[in-house]
Amino acid sequence: MTLHPLRAALPYWALVMALGLVLGTLRVLWLVPRVGEVAAVALELPVMLAASWLAARRITLLYGIRAAPEALVMGAAAFVLVLLAELALAWGLSAQAPLAWARSLTTPPGALGLAGQALFALMPLLARPRG
Repeated sequence: MTLHPLRAALPYWALVMALGLVLGTLRVLWLVPRVGEVAAVALELPVMLAASWLAARRITLLYGIRAAPEALVMGAAAFVLVLLAELALAWGLSAQAPLAWARSLTTPPGALGLAGQALFALMPLLARPRG
């Protein structure tokens, strides 16, 4: 296997992460106070998953990623980047310790978000061109 699945992970992550930063800011500042944290994450999730599918489709086409193992490597690498970015944001913006951040993933909104991130990791496999 070549390095192109790892190279493809970076733009995939960057596109989806950029949208996530915008939507996450809107969710925290506007939606959470109105509907609560779990409902806010549940409302954001379909938009993020649709964006993930579109980005994964475009990037897998662009990088010629058709084989399942390559798509899984791309998704796994992007997933690691998401987790590292979220940890850095939690630590840098809210001074949340890494262990506290990890514990937050076990709360209902955290678990819902983590499930969405797992689907984000699988999206290159699901959206890749076949044949």
